[in-house]
Amino acid sequence: MSYFLGIDGGGTGCRAAIADGSGRIIGEGASGPANISTDVKTACANILAAARAALEQAGRGHVDELTAVLGLAGANVTAAALSLQSMLPFRRTRIVTDAVTAATGALGADDGIVAAMGTGSVFAVQIGGEMRQYGGRGFLLGDEGSGAVLGRALLSEALRAEDGFVPMSPLLQAVLDELGGIEGVISFGLRARPAEFAIFAPRIVAGGDPAAERLFDSAVAEIRAMIDTLQAGRDLPVVFLGGLGAHYAHRLQGLWPIRAPKGSGLDGALHLARQEV
Repeated sequence: MSYFLGIDGGGTGCRAAIADGSGRIIGEGASGPANISTDVKTACANILAAARAALEQAGRGHVDELTAVLGLAGANVTAAALSLQSMLPFRRTRIVTDAVTAATGALGADDGIVAAMGTGSVFAVQIGGEMRQYGGRGFLLGDEGSGAVLGRALLSEALRAEDGFVPMSPLLQAVLDELGGIEGVISFGLRARPAEFAIFAPRIVAGGDPAAERLFDSAVAEIRAMIDTLQAGRDLPVVFLGGLGAHYAHRLQGLWPIRAPKGSGLDGALHLARQEV
């Protein structure tokens, strides 16, 4: 009996699903972050934990019998993907970016643009069955509009406000108080991982605070410009994914056709896994 494993791993968590030969999902599992450009060893441990939880729920199969496709944040870093590949016990393994599996699940065979806006961000365009990824360069050099980048921008704005360079707001003051003032914010920034910065993002997109609205307006404008570039004069449907996707979709409604995803990144990973046979 053939069993297929799909993994959807990002900066916040990792999900796994196992399907039998007919495509029926027989087990699911979840674990912690799986961004391999951030920490390959931790990502590997979480991938295996999620896979084993799915196997336990399925009640059949073993890790070395699985044909696996892993859609992972950070998989565009070749060295990280190769390092992870050597650690995994699956019968057959293909590692792709989470943008590929997300776009495969979201679009199916249709043409379109996927904007995945979560802890990180990444974009994909599919035309005539061919897919290309854009962005997703990581927290330090890219991930525009993502939760981590929004959270970092909020903390930076709080420091500027404390210095008197921009107006103080209730949210900026609250962040300073919670983290222990300027030194606490700096200390947090030096040690925090992307998922920790992203914890602040919901307070930004919720609105109601002038600093939050200013920061989110800027992020929305940036994402609009990026999608306009990817459209290249076409009118492709856009699918927004991730924890922040609905907030961007709401703000950008009417500029292009916005569609609901046909399926999830996990669906996309399983679909690709079944094609590996």
